[in-house]
Amino acid sequence: MSIGFLTPPDNAVVWRGPMASSALKQFITDADWGELDYMLIDLPPGTSDIHLTLVQTLPVTGAVIVTTPQKVALADATKGLAMFKQPQINVPVLGVIENMAYFTPEELPENKYYIFGQDGGKNLSEKHSVPFLGQIPLVQSIRESGDSGLPAVLKEGPAGIAFTNLAEELARQVAIRNASLAETKKVEIKTM
Repeated sequence: MSIGFLTPPDNAVVWRGPMASSALKQFITDADWGELDYMLIDLPPGTSDIHLTLVQTLPVTGAVIVTTPQKVALADATKGLAMFKQPQINVPVLGVIENMAYFTPEELPENKYYIFGQDGGKNLSEKHSVPFLGQIPLVQSIRESGDSGLPAVLKEGPAGIAFTNLAEELARQVAIRNASLAETKKVEIKTM
């Protein structure tokens, strides 16, 4: 299975406005991605020009909304979800992921502490009738994996299990979407 990833650099300021849109368009159109089963594109939260550039540059199979449980993050996630559901955009929302859903200390893996609130992403998915794909815990091993370059999904423990379950559920939602809906078209924005 081949998966392509486009992730903004750590310095998110670089990925704002027209420069971000140009960079994204160049990454998509000028790179030879080969045959891919999936391409995941990590965008900043909200409904900026970069989101519109994406849907105008290639047909997007579906959007995944990632949020944390706090109210301010849920407000941004709601805007993003609503944008993709607009009739002129019409990109299926495959589901919602709740990141930093709870803290689990390594030495007490059964304990869950809801530092940022509880079930915000789950409630968002129910409110908007989209699938809830899963929760990612706030655990030190995810940060350590990022620092070492070893994906957290390859480690044992709550993070590895959460990422494996999430990947399986997302693949399932893509299959359901592809079996039940017509192929997505690039969005053409018409001006008056």
